[in-house]
Amino acid sequence: MSAKRIAVLVSGGGTNLQALIDAQAVDALGGGHICAVIASKPEVYALDRAEKAGIPALTVARKGCADIAAFSRAVEGALKPFAPDLIVLAGFLSILDAQFCETYPHIINIHPALIPAFCGKGMYGLKVHEAALGRGVKVTGATVHFVNAEADCGPIIAHIAST
Repeated sequence: MSAKRIAVLVSGGGTNLQALIDAQAVDALGGGHICAVIASKPEVYALDRAEKAGIPALTVARKGCADIAAFSRAVEGALKPFAPDLIVLAGFLSILDAQFCETYPHIINIHPALIPAFCGKGMYGLKVHEAALGRGVKVTGATVHFVNAEADCGPIIAHIAST
């Protein structure tokens, strides 16, 4: 059986991408390998991380697209040559449309909160942590979930809590 091809979508520094690269280095991706990294912004450090790991990386700038549909089609076009079996949104701060989710039904997201708290449209990156701190939560964490057409509403795969 051949290794599963994993494409990772990023928007920033790439700390989650680095964790995946490190896992790949010790054969801990469950038979998968990272075949491509796509950034939604140019010149983010995640692209440097991919390059250092020898992973093909490119940018599909969200700001260069008229709307979410156009951006989603551009990302689809960039992914097509890599034929990913799985897409991981790792600090990816853009929304993809329902058609994208139908084209690529195997997408997972790493969300920086325990869903269903602090999630949905507008809840990403530091905004999630600021909201949690503002509410005085005692336990926080991250959620890995499947992606569907609604922001942070796909089935939960795992919660990782911390205090």
